[in-house]
Amino acid sequence: MAHYTLSNQQEHAEAVATVTDPSPLGLSALAFTTAILGCIYAGFIIPRSVASISIAVAAFLIGGFVQILAGMWEFRKGNTLAATVFSAYGGFLMALGVLFLPGFGILAILFATGIYPAALGLFFLCWTIFTGVLLLAALRTNMALVLVLALLFVGYLFLTIGQLARGSSSVVLAIGGWFSIACAVVAWYVALADLLRAANSPMQLPTGQIRWGQQNHPVVEESHDKGYSVH
Repeated sequence: MAHYTLSNQQEHAEAVATVTDPSPLGLSALAFTTAILGCIYAGFIIPRSVASISIAVAAFLIGGFVQILAGMWEFRKGNTLAATVFSAYGGFLMALGVLFLPGFGILAILFATGIYPAALGLFFLCWTIFTGVLLLAALRTNMALVLVLALLFVGYLFLTIGQLARGSSSVVLAIGGWFSIACAVVAWYVALADLLRAANSPMQLPTGQIRWGQQNHPVVEESHDKGYSVH
């Protein structure tokens, strides 16, 4: 029985080892979709309007789906934090895409009843709270990942306030958009850092490993094989 258990564990470890690090894919999709959303709300390149958000539906659906895939691979590798981040944000974006998808009629109902700003604000509020949870969980990974989640949290916080404000506050929504763009830039940086590390490139980018509290607690470290793992 012990031999069977050991063999089973070895087979599982070998199966996990065959799965490459999906973090660069998940981070790139996160950056891509967050940049588009941020540009729309900030009025950068494309004006902020319901029509503009409708144009981004394809990006939300495809980017969300890619992040869910990356999240599932992270679960396979045993990286709970990264798996939760990618899967949750992927699901959020796909839900946002469905909301604005023509033919579903959801948007028309929200406008007809006059609750569109409040409904979208509530949607953003729930995601903001959950992003805060993810941020707290990531405090002992690295500074770059913490910054991604912190900017994402602040960006959606401003989007929430802007949507829930009477008549929707354009200035607050624009601020949320710019924070989202900043989040996308940092996420692309972390994705590049992961890709360079995975490719054993002579050029490496620092991500600011967090070492505090390691005397009494396990340290969360980045590794080529496991992404964000606890040792």
